[in-house]
Amino acid sequence: MTRALPWLILLLGILQPLSGALAPVFGIGTPIGDASANTQAPEQPLPAFFSIWGLIFLAYAGFGLAGILRPAAWFPKVGWPMFAAGLGNIVWMVSAQLIVSQPLDFLLLAPIFGGAWIASARVQALRASDSGLTLKAADAACGLLAGWISVATAISIPLTIRTFTGLAPTDFPWPMFWTTFATACLASWLFSTQISRSLWFFAALGWGLLGIVLNNWLRTEMHLLAGMAALGTATILLLRVTRPPKRFKSPP
Repeated sequence: MTRALPWLILLLGILQPLSGALAPVFGIGTPIGDASANTQAPEQPLPAFFSIWGLIFLAYAGFGLAGILRPAAWFPKVGWPMFAAGLGNIVWMVSAQLIVSQPLDFLLLAPIFGGAWIASARVQALRASDSGLTLKAADAACGLLAGWISVATAISIPLTIRTFTGLAPTDFPWPMFWTTFATACLASWLFSTQISRSLWFFAALGWGLLGIVLNNWLRTEMHLLAGMAALGTATILLLRVTRPPKRFKSPP
C-alpha cells in the first residue's frame, strides 16, 4: 500500500472533481452550493471564488505525480493524511449532492480539515531536511487545502445555525459575519503558531476572505461590513508577512 500511495493520491486528484460534477454534469442530485446561491448572506464569498477548488485538485494530483516521479522516504507521513482528506472530500461532495443535509455536511468537513492540517504540520517538520520538488508539491497541496477548508468551515457555521433556528440568510447579518470572520482569524492564528508557516495556507485563506469582501461590496451592498472584512483580511496577511519565523515541534 505504501508503494501504491502516490498513485492513490493522483487518483484522488482526479476523482474529487468528478465527484463534485455528479449534479451539474451528470444530473444526479442537487448541485453543491445551491443552498447558499443568491442568498445575500454576508458571510458567503462570491461564487467565482469557489473556483479555487480547481487549483486544489491540480495541486493534489501534482503531489501524487511528484511522489511517483521523485519518491521520498517521508511520503507516507504526508500522503496518508492527505489521502484521508481527499477521501473525506469525496464523501462530503457526494453527501452535499445526494443527501443535502447542512448539519451532516458540516460534520463531514472534520476529516478534511484534520487531514490537511496534520499533513501541513508534517511538511513543516520536513523543511529543515528536504527542499525538493516533492516536498514543494506537498506544501502546495496540503497548504491550499488547509487554508480553503478553514474558510469553508467558517462559512458553514452560520449555514448550520440557520438550519436549526429557521433564520433567514439576511437575519442578524453582523453576528453571522463576525462568527465566520472570528473563526477564520482563530484558524489563521492556530495554523501559523502551532502548525506551519506555509504561504499556500494564507493564499487560500486570503482568497476566501477576499471573496467575502467583494460579496458584501458588490452583492449585499453592506459596504461597512465589506470594509471591516477588508481591514481584517489585510491585518491577517500583514501579520503573516511581518512576524518572524517560528520553530515548530516535530509532529508525530
